[in-house]
Amino acid sequence: MTKILLSLHVLAALVAIGPVTVAASMFPPAVRRAGASGHGAAGRPEAVGTVRLLHRICRVYAGVGTAVPVFGFATASAMGVLGDGWLLTSVALTAAATGVLVVLVLPRQDALLTALDGAEPVATDRAATSRLAMFTGLFNLLWATVTVLMIVRPGSSTGA
Repeated sequence: MTKILLSLHVLAALVAIGPVTVAASMFPPAVRRAGASGHGAAGRPEAVGTVRLLHRICRVYAGVGTAVPVFGFATASAMGVLGDGWLLTSVALTAAATGVLVVLVLPRQDALLTALDGAEPVATDRAATSRLAMFTGLFNLLWATVTVLMIVRPGSSTGA
């Protein structure tokens, strides 16, 4: 049963977290391209469509991503490692990554998309997209760290 739970946990992470990290990373430059014409949705509908799609991927897969910790806790329980330091650290980093996504990334994406959809010409706001890129990078770094902890598992017999 542990192998099945672990497989589901890893698959959920690949299917859910992977698309969010990629789409969120692509979002800031896509906004810059869409706003480059200075006409928002009216000026470059295909570019704004790309921005909308990337935002939708982030929102939908963020929701699907809730399966990752669910399967993770089930796997940890089956393995008897719920109190291990590496797991507790991973849980804290996962919570931090979720917070960054929900509080810093998705709302900024919403705001930039709303600006692009506005009737007024849109100037490419380099500062806003740069901040979003920074928060997205932080989100990605947190998930990369969790991934390394899950593989290395400090103190385990399989850890390095």
